[in-house]
Amino acid sequence: MRKLFLLSLAFITLLSMKNDKPAYKLFDQNGKNASYKELLKDASGADIVFFGELHDNPICHWLEYELTADLYTETGKNLILGAEMFESDNQLIVNEYLKGLIKEKNFEAEARLWPNYKTDYKRLLNFARDSSLSFVATNIPRRYASMVNKSGFEALNTLDKNAYQFIAPLPVAYDSTLACYADMVKMMGDAPTHATMNIAKAQAMKDATMAHFILQNVVPGKTFLHFNGSYHSDRFQSILWYLQQANPKLKIVTISSVEQADVDELAKESEGLANYIIAIPERMSKTQ
Repeated sequence: MRKLFLLSLAFITLLSMKNDKPAYKLFDQNGKNASYKELLKDASGADIVFFGELHDNPICHWLEYELTADLYTETGKNLILGAEMFESDNQLIVNEYLKGLIKEKNFEAEARLWPNYKTDYKRLLNFARDSSLSFVATNIPRRYASMVNKSGFEALNTLDKNAYQFIAPLPVAYDSTLACYADMVKMMGDAPTHATMNIAKAQAMKDATMAHFILQNVVPGKTFLHFNGSYHSDRFQSILWYLQQANPKLKIVTISSVEQADVDELAKESEGLANYIIAIPERMSKTQ
């Protein structure tokens, strides 16, 4: 009777799990179930953690905050934050805000903030402020990425010398065969033109610049948690390619985010995207 009872209990438990509507499920790079506890342990021991988000997904933004808070608990002040969403030439005003030197309204009026800053990134920056953590603005100023998109890397050679402090050192290495760039060109059409090639180069310039500022701010014994669109770190390419050229010994943990109709299993095409993959129901509401 006891054995029958246990079997019945197990069946009911499995049935109830099947009928649940989880907000997300976590998988490892092989598509096996993973736990947040495992992710946190690996992240705590890394030099750099990349949280690859879907920019308009609330689950990503919730987990970014939770991981930030939990890493702070695990590492104390041995945590550095950084993000694609803040451009390098805004580092001064970011620092002034973190130190309480300027008012919030002045910061928000003068910094070039993303439309979903207040709902999705403000509390990350405020966490850094309230916890006395550094927050690094890693992305290239958009005006310079636009120049590359229009005229290629060569356009940057015309900049005033003071502008070079905000971008990766020139000339920037570029491997057009990397899937992250080659696929982008393919999406633009079957016959790539000079213009479509420049789109991939602009993306590479962003990746190179983010890698540059991450490397400038990595501190031995501390964990650098970086927030970016998943395409900037998926399949261990993009930003990671530039980091590996500079320092292959860095211990890096990557997280990617995908949307699926059903999150019971990870879609085959998403295997290998990152060390950890967050599968989120595609019907999840959006933040912008």
